[in-house]
Amino acid sequence: MTLLLDGKALANQIQTQLAQEIHALTEQGYRPPGLAVVMVGDNPASAAYVRNKERACSRVGIASYGKHLPATATQAEVAALLQQLNADPNVDGILVQLPLPEHLDAVALLNTIDPDKDADGLHPINLGRLVRGEPGLRSCTPYGVMRLLESANINLVGANALVVGRSILVGKPMALMLIEANATVTLAHSHTVDLPALMRQADILVAAVGRPGMITAADVKPDSVVIDVGINRVEQPDGTARLVGDVDYASVQPVAGAITPVPGGVGPMTVAMLLENTVTSYRSRL
Repeated sequence: MTLLLDGKALANQIQTQLAQEIHALTEQGYRPPGLAVVMVGDNPASAAYVRNKERACSRVGIASYGKHLPATATQAEVAALLQQLNADPNVDGILVQLPLPEHLDAVALLNTIDPDKDADGLHPINLGRLVRGEPGLRSCTPYGVMRLLESANINLVGANALVVGRSILVGKPMALMLIEANATVTLAHSHTVDLPALMRQADILVAAVGRPGMITAADVKPDSVVIDVGINRVEQPDGTARLVGDVDYASVQPVAGAITPVPGGVGPMTVAMLLENTVTSYRSRL
């Protein structure tokens, strides 16, 4: 039997625990934690993601400070808003919703965020803390993957782990977290020679490339753990769309020992870790 790694169920459990902790503290007279989500422009997908995060905040008792700037906002205006949020004692976490309009320097703006309020865990200081094995806010998606693996009691010590994709959002911090857990890690990318051979050797396979159905049963080691980070919108012949991962779930599921579905796997865990990072920052300020 293939173990289904249910991110939705675990995320709900984590959110329930956070809600209980926040409720206990606010009952004692403490202010609630605060998360500021900064959105620039009117990207429909971004707006949907922001609404989802705000609803999640409401469920656990985190105060949501949404900041929506027009697409014409300048670099200086966005940076000034971030500095204002850095100084706001009621804000514990700050997130800039990506992508930003092309005229803005996203890296410079992300680097403006106070590292101790970096709810996405992407500031260079937090990535440096991860490299050094020091405490710090962790990148949400790979952190969510680690929590999923932990909840399923999957032993990573000495495991042969392969991360396909080297983005700063997922691939690189994912590799670092697996190394921290004492796995032996290979980080593959578009220039990797004979990727299928590497995938067939992996005890833990993490797919994070954004190519629908790229990984099939022929690519997967029997009884391995397959983590599908990809979320791809695929148009159907009838004009509707559905979400699929980087893994061909139908063919891989019978071969794998454990697998995440799409949707309902890694995605909900990303939001749960965003909330947890905010509460972690909040605790340090109480």
